[in-house]
Amino acid sequence: MTQFTSSDAVLERMQRLHPKVIDLTLDRMGRCLSAVGDPHLSQPPVIHLAGTNGKGSTQAMIRAGLEAAGQAVHAYTSPHLARFHERIRVAGTLISEEALTEILDEVYEANGGETITYFEITTVAAFLAFARTAADWTLLEVGLGGRHDATNVIDDPRLTVITQIDLDHQQFLGETVGEIAFQKAGIIKRGVPVVVGPQHDAALEVIEAEAAKLGAPVITHGQHWHIWEERGRLVYQDETGLLDLPKPNLRGPHQFANAGMAIAALRHLGFDEAACEAAVTKAFWPARMQRLKEGPLIDMAPDAELWLDGGHNPAAGAALAETLAELPPRPTHAICGMLSTKDVTGYMRQLVSAITDLHAVAIPGETATLPAKATADAATRVGLNAMVSTSVEDALRDIIAEDPTARVLICGSLYLAGVVLRENG
Repeated sequence: MTQFTSSDAVLERMQRLHPKVIDLTLDRMGRCLSAVGDPHLSQPPVIHLAGTNGKGSTQAMIRAGLEAAGQAVHAYTSPHLARFHERIRVAGTLISEEALTEILDEVYEANGGETITYFEITTVAAFLAFARTAADWTLLEVGLGGRHDATNVIDDPRLTVITQIDLDHQQFLGETVGEIAFQKAGIIKRGVPVVVGPQHDAALEVIEAEAAKLGAPVITHGQHWHIWEERGRLVYQDETGLLDLPKPNLRGPHQFANAGMAIAALRHLGFDEAACEAAVTKAFWPARMQRLKEGPLIDMAPDAELWLDGGHNPAAGAALAETLAELPPRPTHAICGMLSTKDVTGYMRQLVSAITDLHAVAIPGETATLPAKATADAATRVGLNAMVSTSVEDALRDIIAEDPTARVLICGSLYLAGVVLRENG
């Protein structure tokens, strides 16, 4: 077997196996999985998560709760931020460079040059890595949609979870919340319980109809479980009782809903209050209102307060504004880069009352980046004071020249967040 020199070399070859980045069908997955022995059939109990916002945070909380209970957990997520290895966590540990290179190479060879998307073939590699290491659980995060997503090849998960559904990826999933919900609800399986987070009425109606058709019990926010903040604590209640827990260590009011879904999942699976507390206090998920505390950017602006957030759609913008409102009042300067495929105006509109000004940048290395001027123009149209910068570093330099102790928020895209984490690591 030909052995490539690194995982990056194999990943580069994989990207050339299909001319489209996104092509929603499961046919290629079935063929490639069969070629490597159907590793998806050898998984420990699976928890499958779909939704527009909150999948990663909710998965991180579930994993924290399971691991605190002594469970070994595989976890698959996307996209990665700094390194591809972040997508595949094998029994609690990020996959090593050696193991990743070997397994990517094996799947690439088994595929035999057949047409397959990058996400599909790397998802096959994750299933293969998981199948070869013992664990108690596999957590799978949908890449896009659900119904035709590459992760949706598990016929009998132990539990499914559907986080908040909103408008995003309309070019692939549908123009309305209801149409998008139909795609997300495709992860629901016959007779398998589904935890449902806070939803628009149109989305909830679709989810409940799909669950009813498949005889899947629903565990729905506002009906079967409730969560709220009280005196700086998180209070969760369901039919089995009430939990009084610390606030989530992941920042923002929206993290209460994510914590609620994680707790509902853990409670349904029979885990105790200690696991639920660990879910909200021990989870870490980068680039979700993450405070940067070291690295070259901090060295540039040692007296500034730097935050990083990868949210990129209107709902994420609204959550970000709510999170900023919880911080001590202070002018906030945004450094923002976005992809051309996103609802830039809808995202910006949510931030008008939350930020003082916006420095627009292009995302380095991304062909789909929105030019900095286009981002600045979109911000100006919704009433923000916006300007163009050539880079994050230049924007930061300009901000601290005016205010060395500024609060600075780098935002707009997970891809921009990934660049910052790589370069500031």
